[in-house]
Amino acid sequence: MSVVAAVVSPHPPLLIPSVGQGEEGKIAAVGDALRQAMADAAALHPETVVLFSPHSVCYSDCFHISPGLRAYGDLSRFGAPEASVETTYDEELAVEIKNCAGELGVAADRLAEKDPSLDHGTLIPLLFYGQPGAAYRLVRVGISNLDALSHYRFGQAVAQAAERLGRRIVVIASGDLSHKLKADGPYGYHAAGPAFDRQVMAALRQADFLSLLNISPEWMEQAGQCGLGSFWIMAGALDSCRLAAGHFAYQGPFGVGYGTAFYRVAGVDRQRRFGSQYLEAQRREVAARHDAEDPFVAWARQCVEHYVKKNEILPLNNHLPEEMLQEKAGVFVSLKKFGRLRGCIGTLVAQTNCIAAEICHNGIAAATEDPRFSPVTKEELADIVYSVDVLGPIEAIDSPSQLDVKQYGVIVGDGYRQGVLLPDLPGVETVEEQIAIARQKAGIPMGRPIRLSRFQVVRHQ
Repeated sequence: MSVVAAVVSPHPPLLIPSVGQGEEGKIAAVGDALRQAMADAAALHPETVVLFSPHSVCYSDCFHISPGLRAYGDLSRFGAPEASVETTYDEELAVEIKNCAGELGVAADRLAEKDPSLDHGTLIPLLFYGQPGAAYRLVRVGISNLDALSHYRFGQAVAQAAERLGRRIVVIASGDLSHKLKADGPYGYHAAGPAFDRQVMAALRQADFLSLLNISPEWMEQAGQCGLGSFWIMAGALDSCRLAAGHFAYQGPFGVGYGTAFYRVAGVDRQRRFGSQYLEAQRREVAARHDAEDPFVAWARQCVEHYVKKNEILPLNNHLPEEMLQEKAGVFVSLKKFGRLRGCIGTLVAQTNCIAAEICHNGIAAATEDPRFSPVTKEELADIVYSVDVLGPIEAIDSPSQLDVKQYGVIVGDGYRQGVLLPDLPGVETVEEQIAIARQKAGIPMGRPIRLSRFQVVRHQ
């Protein structure tokens, strides 16, 4: 097999003595395990290292593969310019990975980078890998905001490309774990942080990559992590591989979790096709949700599916509940795919002659016009779940004390700018967070005076 090994690598600059200035001793167990893992990987004499970094170029809807022939980076920004890496890119493999990703339905590009220098998520692992005799070429990949399965499939494309070219490769999944382990840490504390790290390290120790795929986006957000996308790609690159594992270590004394793991490919194991297992389970869950839909959600799905398949608007019918045909209201329609938002468009007050028409219009807009996402394709329809929020009256309020994140949505305004956030959203736990997110959506700077309004919703999901 062309993928010969994989390494999970943290990337704190403190691991480098000239940066750590003695502090590296507090994470010496992680540093020692990483050094051993990289030595074992290099001993397999791969021709190319394919490294996934959350600090390289990150796009919302595709994976970026660094272009060019050579790359350089150093730790000057951390006070250690002598800690540097200069290497050659494996352009042939990079092109083949892009092609294979396209064949698997995953977007990838090799556009020019504003800053082509190697990021610290790449530098730290390579400084440990670059021991005497470790000659290699590099492919550097950024993670994306796509779902877990897209990352896994991209990893499969990496393995497929290496196989086509007969290239022996090691993959390095660069990433730290939770950044919210301690109240006095740089990012504060959240109870999800330690729990997230325990689950991830347990999954890595058992090579249970299905557990990694099943971690919810909400939990990822609460934990404040940066490595899971890299781990998902690594898992895809190791699809169907029998593994020999070791060099596990975990520490988090500074409030950020650092974990290591090493996997040597020891053969084929068709039971370890975790991407297929994940997709099958997700589709069973989606099908069950479709079967249990109430009329509001079923109508939203039917309108979207009809439009995406036939480019036609589904006409209203008399089988819909009287409330949907006789009453008017503002409506938000949200689409999710594998737990991640896939589109959301809404109206604060009615723009059509009934709720059913409002749902149809906004559902189609969420699927095809949300500027944050590409239009939904026919192939995606089986994987999408819907929710419909029917809005009550909007009322102006004088103070955030009149808000409740579970009960009320919020509208913040400043002149012509306006930001809206629905109530009871996963990961939004305080009124302050709710207002801050609505400000951000509207582009209103923190500290600037705002108007506040609130509304209630009836949620159908």
